Amino acid sequence: MIFGQIWFLQGAIMPKKLSNVLTPLAVKNAKPGRHADGGGLHLLVKESGARSWVYRFMLNGKSHDIGLGPAGPDGISLADARDARDALRLKVKRGIDPLEERQREAAEALAAAQAAQVAGITFRAVAETYIGANEGSWRNDKHRQQWKNTLATYVYPVIGDLAVAEVATPHVLQILEPIWKAKAETASRVRGRMETILDAAKARGYREGENPARWRGHIAQILPARSRLTRGHHKAMPYEMIPAFVGALCKRKAVAALALEFTILTAARTGEVIGATWDEVDLEKAIWTVPASRMKAGKEHRVPLPPRAVEILKSTQELRKEWLFPAIKGGKMSGMAMTMLLRRMKVSNGVQKGPPIGVEEGPPFSDMMLVC
Repeated sequence: MIFGQIWFLQGAIMPKKLSNVLTPLAVKNAKPGRHADGGGLHLLVKESGARSWVYRFMLNGKSHDIGLGPAGPDGISLADARDARDALRLKVKRGIDPLEERQREAAEALAAAQAAQVAGITFRAVAETYIGANEGSWRNDKHRQQWKNTLATYVYPVIGDLAVAEVATPHVLQILEPIWKAKAETASRVRGRMETILDAAKARGYREGENPARWRGHIAQILPARSRLTRGHHKAMPYEMIPAFVGALCKRKAVAALALEFTILTAARTGEVIGATWDEVDLEKAIWTVPASRMKAGKEHRVPLPPRAVEILKSTQELRKEWLFPAIKGGKMSGMAMTMLLRRMKVSNGVQKGPPIGVEEGPPFSDMMLVC
């Protein structure tokens, strides 16, 4: 009987754990501070009046807090907060850390969102972004246009609208194989540009793995290497043909003919001549200074001008244009102007085809006759 009385007294004296202490009215009127509801659920009230629910739990001997969301009329109700607490308590009993689980779920959701975003990024979009970011540092307009033209002609029809993450070796070969032998130089440039764009895509996190357009150790094992001699370089005209050719050239009145003759006299690249402006020329000293920005080697180049070259420039100077050899309708001459002139003169690969070269057909440049 004595032991029963002692047990009864202990049960009456020892405090029980609090559970579901708060009421909706208490939540509404709670003062700033931390208010326990029981079972690890707490209402936090800030000085600003903002309210939020927090669940406190013990795991591996350490106390942790995890937020459940805002409390109040526009937030989580007391009943819903208790349901969330009870669900988390069950996880803790099974040894699951709710904080780690939440972080893992957030990371998975972010990865899924990023994957969905990447899936919508096409090769064309990456290429256009790359060109826009880098074309300002390229040598000239011709180089910029070549980039755009080769991609539009050979690459975009096959993979332009394909997700860049999905571009694989079969796609690269589908682009390269039809032109690898017939257009060796172009094919080489196309491959290099694809490789560059795919590298840019990987750097931005749009794709993973090896670059399917990589030459060394990959495409080189599939397609035959191309020597520089097979890449379509222009052949030199036989020396004995040059006097007759230049003589015929002097009979022509187009600016393209003067530009071609000037190119021969200065041994310059056609791109350097086409892009030449008057601020590069000193006629008194007979010097043409090509700036480093327009030189393939990236170094300034000073070109002594022979008397005939000076004579040519003096004749075009009267046109008062920005360029030494302007286009018929103004602006810079086309990169194909001299090539087309050679075709009209029936010159191919350094050899004249057909009868002697005649005078150019078509109207002269402006109203002034440009002659040798």
